[in-house]
Amino acid sequence: MALIVHLRTVTDLRGKGDRIAKVAFRGLSFYTRVLENCEDEARFNESFRWPIASNVDGNEMLEIQVFNYSKVFTNRLIGTFRMVLQKVVEEGQLEVSDTLIDDNNSAIRTCVSIEIKYQAMDGTVGAWNDNEFLDDSNRSENDGAFQFETDSLLSGHSQGSGVSPGRSHQSLQSAERSFRKAGKGVFSAMKLGKIRPPKEDHKGKDEPAILETEDLDRKAMRLGGGLDPDTISLASVTAVTTNVSNKRSKPDIKMEPSAGRPMDYQVSITIIEARQLVGLNMDPVVCVEIGDEKKYTSMKESTNCPYYNEYFVFDFHVPPDVMFDKIIKLSVIHSKNLLRSGTLVGTFKLDVGTVYSQQEHQFYHKWAILSDPDDITAGVKGYLKCDIAVVGKGDNIKTPHKANETDEDDIEGNLLLPEGVPSERQWARFYVKIYRAEGLPKMNTSLMANVKKAFIGENKDLVDPYVQVLFAGQKGKTSVQKSSYEPIWNEQIIFTEMFPPLCKRMKIQIRDSDKVNDVAIGTHFIDLRKIANDGDKGFLPTLGPAWVNMYGSTRNYTLMDEHQDLNEGLGEGVSFRARLLISIAVEILDTTSTEIMSSTDVQTEGIQNISENVTGKIEEFFLFGAFLEATMIDRKIGDKPITFEVTIGNYGNQIDGVNKPAMHKKKKEGGESDEEESELIQNSSEDETEDDGDMVSVSSTPAMKPVITDRNYFHLPYFEKKPCIYIKSWWQDQRRRLYNANIMDKIADKLEEGLNDVQEIIKTEKAYPERRLRGVLEELGSGCSRFVTLADKDQNQAGRTKLDRERLKFCMRELENMSQQAKTIRSQVKKNTVKDKLKLVQNFLQKLRFLAEEPQHSIPEVFIWMISNNKRIAYARIPSKDILYSIVDEEMGKECGKVKTVFLKLPGKKGFGPAGWTVQAKMEIYLWLGLNKQRKDFLSGLPNGFEENKALKGPGLQSFPPISLTYTMKQIFQLRVHMYQARSLFAADSSGLSDPFARVFFSTHSQCTEVLNETLCPTWDQLLVFDHVELYGEASELRDDPPIIVIEIYDQDTVGKAEFIGRTFAKPITKMSDEHYGPPRFPPQLEYYQIYRGNCTAGDLLAAFELLQIGPGGKADLPPIDVPTDSEKGPILPVPMGVRPVLSKYRIEVLFWGLRDLKRVNLAQVDRPRVDIECAGKGVQSAVIQNYKKNPNFSTLVKWFEVDLPENELLHPPLNIRVVDCRAFGRYTLVGSHAVGSLRKFIYRPPDKNANNWAIAAKLMNGYMALTNGGPYSRHTGEIVVNMEPEPPVKKMETVVKLDATSDAVVKVDVSEEDKEKEKKKKKKKGGEEIEEEEPDESMLDWWSKYFASIETLKEQLRAQEAAAAEAEEKEDMEIAAEGADVKPDESPMKGTKGKEKGKEKTKAPKEDKKKKNQMTEVMDKKNKQKIDELQVYNKELENEYDNFEDWLHTFNLYRGKIGDDDDSVTEDERIVGRYKGSLCVYKMPLPEDVTKEASFDPNFGMFQGIPNNDPVNVLVRVYVVRATDLHPADINGKADPYVVIKLGKTEIKDKENYISKQLNPVFGKSFDIEATFPMESMLTVAVFDWDLVGTDDLIGETKIDLENRYYSKHRATCGISQSYAIHGYNAWRDPMKPTQILTKLCKEAKVDGPHFGPGGRVKVANRVFLGPTEIEDENGLKKQTDEHLALTVLHHWEEIPHACYKLVPEHVETRPLLNPDKPGIEQGRIEMWVDMFPMDMPAPGPAIDISPRKPKKYELRVIIWNTDEVILEDDDYFTGEKSSDIFVRGWLKGQQEDKQDTDVHYHSLTGEGNFNWRFIFPFDYLVAEEKIVISKKESMFSWDETEYKIPARLTLQVWDADHFSADDFLGAIELDLNRFPRGAKTAKQCSIDMVVNEQELPTVSIFKQKRVKGWWPFVARNENDEMELTGKVEAELHLLTAEEAEKSPAGLARNEPDPLEKPNRPDTSFIWFLNPLKSIKYLICNRYKWLIIKIVLALLALAMLGLFLYSMPGYMVKKLLGA
Repeated sequence: MALIVHLRTVTDLRGKGDRIAKVAFRGLSFYTRVLENCEDEARFNESFRWPIASNVDGNEMLEIQVFNYSKVFTNRLIGTFRMVLQKVVEEGQLEVSDTLIDDNNSAIRTCVSIEIKYQAMDGTVGAWNDNEFLDDSNRSENDGAFQFETDSLLSGHSQGSGVSPGRSHQSLQSAERSFRKAGKGVFSAMKLGKIRPPKEDHKGKDEPAILETEDLDRKAMRLGGGLDPDTISLASVTAVTTNVSNKRSKPDIKMEPSAGRPMDYQVSITIIEARQLVGLNMDPVVCVEIGDEKKYTSMKESTNCPYYNEYFVFDFHVPPDVMFDKIIKLSVIHSKNLLRSGTLVGTFKLDVGTVYSQQEHQFYHKWAILSDPDDITAGVKGYLKCDIAVVGKGDNIKTPHKANETDEDDIEGNLLLPEGVPSERQWARFYVKIYRAEGLPKMNTSLMANVKKAFIGENKDLVDPYVQVLFAGQKGKTSVQKSSYEPIWNEQIIFTEMFPPLCKRMKIQIRDSDKVNDVAIGTHFIDLRKIANDGDKGFLPTLGPAWVNMYGSTRNYTLMDEHQDLNEGLGEGVSFRARLLISIAVEILDTTSTEIMSSTDVQTEGIQNISENVTGKIEEFFLFGAFLEATMIDRKIGDKPITFEVTIGNYGNQIDGVNKPAMHKKKKEGGESDEEESELIQNSSEDETEDDGDMVSVSSTPAMKPVITDRNYFHLPYFEKKPCIYIKSWWQDQRRRLYNANIMDKIADKLEEGLNDVQEIIKTEKAYPERRLRGVLEELGSGCSRFVTLADKDQNQAGRTKLDRERLKFCMRELENMSQQAKTIRSQVKKNTVKDKLKLVQNFLQKLRFLAEEPQHSIPEVFIWMISNNKRIAYARIPSKDILYSIVDEEMGKECGKVKTVFLKLPGKKGFGPAGWTVQAKMEIYLWLGLNKQRKDFLSGLPNGFEENKALKGPGLQSFPPISLTYTMKQIFQLRVHMYQARSLFAADSSGLSDPFARVFFSTHSQCTEVLNETLCPTWDQLLVFDHVELYGEASELRDDPPIIVIEIYDQDTVGKAEFIGRTFAKPITKMSDEHYGPPRFPPQLEYYQIYRGNCTAGDLLAAFELLQIGPGGKADLPPIDVPTDSEKGPILPVPMGVRPVLSKYRIEVLFWGLRDLKRVNLAQVDRPRVDIECAGKGVQSAVIQNYKKNPNFSTLVKWFEVDLPENELLHPPLNIRVVDCRAFGRYTLVGSHAVGSLRKFIYRPPDKNANNWAIAAKLMNGYMALTNGGPYSRHTGEIVVNMEPEPPVKKMETVVKLDATSDAVVKVDVSEEDKEKEKKKKKKKGGEEIEEEEPDESMLDWWSKYFASIETLKEQLRAQEAAAAEAEEKEDMEIAAEGADVKPDESPMKGTKGKEKGKEKTKAPKEDKKKKNQMTEVMDKKNKQKIDELQVYNKELENEYDNFEDWLHTFNLYRGKIGDDDDSVTEDERIVGRYKGSLCVYKMPLPEDVTKEASFDPNFGMFQGIPNNDPVNVLVRVYVVRATDLHPADINGKADPYVVIKLGKTEIKDKENYISKQLNPVFGKSFDIEATFPMESMLTVAVFDWDLVGTDDLIGETKIDLENRYYSKHRATCGISQSYAIHGYNAWRDPMKPTQILTKLCKEAKVDGPHFGPGGRVKVANRVFLGPTEIEDENGLKKQTDEHLALTVLHHWEEIPHACYKLVPEHVETRPLLNPDKPGIEQGRIEMWVDMFPMDMPAPGPAIDISPRKPKKYELRVIIWNTDEVILEDDDYFTGEKSSDIFVRGWLKGQQEDKQDTDVHYHSLTGEGNFNWRFIFPFDYLVAEEKIVISKKESMFSWDETEYKIPARLTLQVWDADHFSADDFLGAIELDLNRFPRGAKTAKQCSIDMVVNEQELPTVSIFKQKRVKGWWPFVARNENDEMELTGKVEAELHLLTAEEAEKSPAGLARNEPDPLEKPNRPDTSFIWFLNPLKSIKYLICNRYKWLIIKIVLALLALAMLGLFLYSMPGYMVKKLLGA
């Protein structure tokens, strides 16, 4: 199959130059060679070949472009030649010469001459010539470069199939030949047009659906000389058979709108602590605010790093959209109390959606950065550590294990930010510009308007709009434009917010301002992720100027709009409301600049108007629709005439009040007409367009009365006359946006279809899923590269915004990248990597879908409304891009020019729930939208065979589109529907069953199957024949593309109407009258169709459909119906022979064990139940349980029945289990039922003796390829030795394996824990000196030591897993990158682990290695600390780890009652009425001899050999409850007072008096013993209640454990096996049976030879030999010989012993979620616990382990403050202005601020030196294991009891300046974590601020180890610039004593007795001046001012002398003169 084009010459060229031509078909272009210096003729003479995989359609185009070639610049287009290939398709060969056309579509002189040959797929066209096809002599070199990619050749019209094995040309022939055999996909959600062979000559020849791959392999091998199967790829399976004409598009089966329905959400926030808060000596409170709810933590006094650990829960019941837009705001407030609101320190905001999109929907232990919204220049205001989790219904959140948080927090590395957000976020301004709006609806009643008009005399628009923008919790508004349908605002709203913001959506609403009810007119959400890109080449958020369309309720105004929610943006809008012109821009602020406004309040300001055509040139669009069928109209509206209305924007809208248009045109000087729209045009526009005469839009169909179809539905009698509508509208031409979205959508659809195929191949276990995946990747690669070529057009089109340009660049980069990755991944797809690669490819799909969503709207969506009696009943909404026309196939909307099946639905909330499931009407509608000037093709996609009827407007005016079509061609068919069976249907009756029947609709016909009573898996086995079905259109088109069949399944009720269960669609296989009825297409095969009810799946239907044309000979020519002869069904036809599945004889054995927890039926208790098992019409009944209360187990254990089941396992019918209660007089009542949907897990396949051993060996070998030196020692007996002794150091990670020729299996060996430890020690000693740690004393260790050590291990494992996952991902990325560059990171021929290791080492950077080594050594340090035996901590339920302990006993839940219609009403759990315990075994008859001939085979038990007896058994159940975490608060104060309640059977133990006050993470540490009898009492409930002083106690949550399955399980879950065996101490063996006894018993049960204990610490079990230690120490330290260690070693490796293969449950603690029936599905906390069970007939176990919580140890910390130095000087002296400070030091232990202690004051220190010699004494209680101080105190005066707090041990020392009359001034502080604080400096000089700032890098000490520490430490505080500065130094001594030691050597507070400290030697100035004023003055004056005083005295003397001189001078002079 190929299309060959031979390009001969291009003539009449102008000028002289280099010429090149490009020939394109189906998106694949070839270039010719360059012809240099041609003048008027270019002789190319080149051939181009397109191998094609699907027939060429007559509408497809061939395009040839001729260019002037330039080496430097882009080639200049001379002209283009386009040709439709219709003629070629008909004739097969054609010679053409024609002129080219230029850019403006006008012909130019240049001519091209070509020859085209075409060979069709099925040989229908032209003669085939192999040589010509394969080696065309003229082939150009370009063709050689063409890579044979699958789908680049499939046209947009036809989704055909092709195959590309390797790159060989022969493959085509192989494909051609192997195209003969059909195979079909059995499972398929919706097989529309699935089995549709390509169009051909209808001679009975047929193409198969899927290439049978084995077939293809053989042929390929024969032809291609051995193709590498790893390179074969397969094209589309589902698409293979889609018809070529493809005039119909797939309908969507999910009907119900999911948006807008409220759901339950719970947001839980733990505020742990805050650090580095800015401010001095504050009392911080944290406020947590979500939406309008606020909650506060308690207040912590005078600290900058408060520790809270408080837990808050917020519950919501709102729609998801509303939930995810809610803002979570965390604020820290300083000194808030009852009287004042406090001052804000800083806040942090994010939306709930950001949290929900995180992994596990949570942030765990992350630091939120606080910033001040009122001062954006201020920087970071502190850090707040918190956990935030958002849980929706059914999410379960895995919290990392809550253990002692020892790891010191690295704040910068754990910021609360989503991945990819930089840690340094900047402030930014978000400018939202609002220009104007159009087409607003009326928002006021016209009645009021008329009153106004009467009074005022003016007619106003009835709406007062304004725009409101909500973003990041802030709200901005524009001004109100009074009464205007076309308001112009020209305003911008400015938000100031951190960038990138943690709020994803911006909400923009047009609202109507009204004093009474201010309502939304329309809402639009802008997702910031779509208008920005954070990559390296990314761009800031930007949008527009662009119009956004708003949708909401219908436009007619009513005072109470029932759909008002839709206008608020909840749910899917049902009508166009308005459109708004906006733009968005973001500017990052430079917070250092001075003129910046520092507040973040929202501002609004005016802006410039923008010109009309900024958003693009206005074009005239034409929308055409034809209604081909309207069926399934709901009977409620069937009595009134019905009309359909189509609208686009406000065009076409009839019954709502739309303002009259004022459409005017301005003729420009150039004479061209430019339409401007000042208003949206309504349909009655009197606008005249040149070409159309006077075309008036017709937007609705004529009214017509429906005709009855059946009891439920009506249809409109269109028959051959199909009404049409057409609408002209004017929009800015932004088609490019839609085109790009369409291309991506199509790539994504194709990808999705391909991935579904791959999943289906995997699910149905067909061969070669990897080939199909390769095909998918090829299609993806070529699709993406095609996008890059297409999207790059129209770069300079008008109205392109910045976002358009940036998005285009971004999409092109992404798709180019994706195309590369697809190629790379394709080459990596191997059989074993399919599933991983599938996951990777699914990410592509999500990315494509994300990219395809266009944030800037253009043409509004199209609405189709069904109107009856002037009421709008139901609607459908069709995106305009889906029906948009383009000349380029890929750009065309997927539904443009196709017949689309549309189901109309009810608007708004009416569509929720059951109302939304019924179809209101099913339409077959054809739509076409395009530019008016392109409209010549608008009818081309309609089924052929019609005549147009036009409305006459006057003589000769026939240019209208038709108002209706009349079909002249009509075909008659018979439809045969083979309804075989359905399964897993929906329970519609209160019995928990249904009485199902199916209704089948085809065209205007409908039929029902019979009703089958009381089943969820009906086997109807019925053939429905629809005779005389009339279909309009051409026969061939109908063959390829028949209409769809709708199958609805109902539940028949005796009273009332049948209830809807679900619906599915199918397409029939069509046979024309002249075709042969036979393989491969006929008879059709049964297939599964997924049934949907709303959006949920509701079962599967197994059926087949065939549509047979009735020819001229009438029905006699139809193939006969081959009905099975033995049918007793009377008039009902069963499914004929060829269609029914082939059956074989199977035997089903049933193990009846017992029934549990049966609830009452109609208030009566169940007394004598029986179980009925039914499968495929046969069945068996259990024995009747005579007295359910006394013993609910069955007396007869095993029964069987034989049944005929299909050979194909996928078609096996379900098996039904029903429990009935036998009452008196032979009556019985149904108790409950269960349908086993798939028998696969119960099918027994007898082992194939030959393959078996090696299969197991190989399986084991796969995992353990690493052969290492310390290998096992092989004996010649065929034993395998497993050594458990310390060996020559084997690498810890390696596994030791040896496969011996004589042995029959392989053993994996882990070196035991002890050896790992020893090894680590050895390694460590080598690595440098060991820090000697004292080995913990055995007596010090308790169960908690073991628990905490285990938790550490668990956390390390989790970290290691994360690291490994990250490394694997990195490796994957590197591989991909390397492949992209054609460099393989690992070319080593050696497969297996070693090779991989090498590869890793090669690629890893050395730096990383170092890091890893460091990590490893750290881990070893930790491990080396103590050698403590550990237990296994499971962070989930134990049964999840062991497959629910259903190793032989399965539990089936029994259901009764209807399934709720609404999400809220009935949960799955509420329908459970009991449980049936038993099992099934299904096998083909007869069984091989050797199975039944085994010596111990008991025929009574069939396949269930060796099961235990089911008589009642007495058991001691010991429940250990360790602790609970994250409990849901139950009291108003946000806390709870939890206690434990244990229920088992009738026993209930309430531990009420030991409730734990005000604690959400209580440590219970309790064990409870209960004696129970299985099976009567086997369901254990552990509940946590909240104690209340008054009223009843509330249930917080509970968990249920089925003890019976655990007890009988082969995993031996009765009592976990410890890691090691000890007789005494904290790890004493707690099982009454010793390991040797357990081992002997297990060997006996599993029929395993052994155990044989030999000398020298050896034990042999089966053919394995284990080695291990043989000595044990008793309490007195004496060593004794024992075999227990050896036996325990075997038990740890029990799963590896042949025939045993069950892993035994280790000693463990399990973590179980607590659930509350009132809040189904949402976790209320978790509880850590375990259960031991001991049979009462065995020796009694010892006393329970003591796990009571550790009591805190009493300590006393003595802190001596010796001196301070360099304390900053705060005060200015009154007399002298000199700086000084009155220093004192304050200290307290964190959490005990009220017990703070102060030294005395060192007055008047002039140098910052202070001398104190003052002792603080802090007694405290301390938990060593958790490193926390325990404080018990009453929360308030009104508290009933004390609350216990655990807080980290931190000592705070502060230095203060004492003031007499004002508050003391805080100078600085230091906080020392007593477990790890920097060692004090020896002298004051060496003490620096680094000791605080670089704390991590300095050596640290622990006061609990050192006991006594003395040194200098710095005091620090933050200055105005928020930087740390040194404010002083303190010399202190810390001395820690236990309470006993403190009692022995007491010391006094301050300087008091006993052990008094001497008085400090302070300089005299520090005396208080008013006690000794003279001395103070002497000091003040003499010391400092001595010389100054002398100078002053001398100066005063001199002055006095001068004064005296001046005073006495005149008198003296007179005396002298007068001579007196």
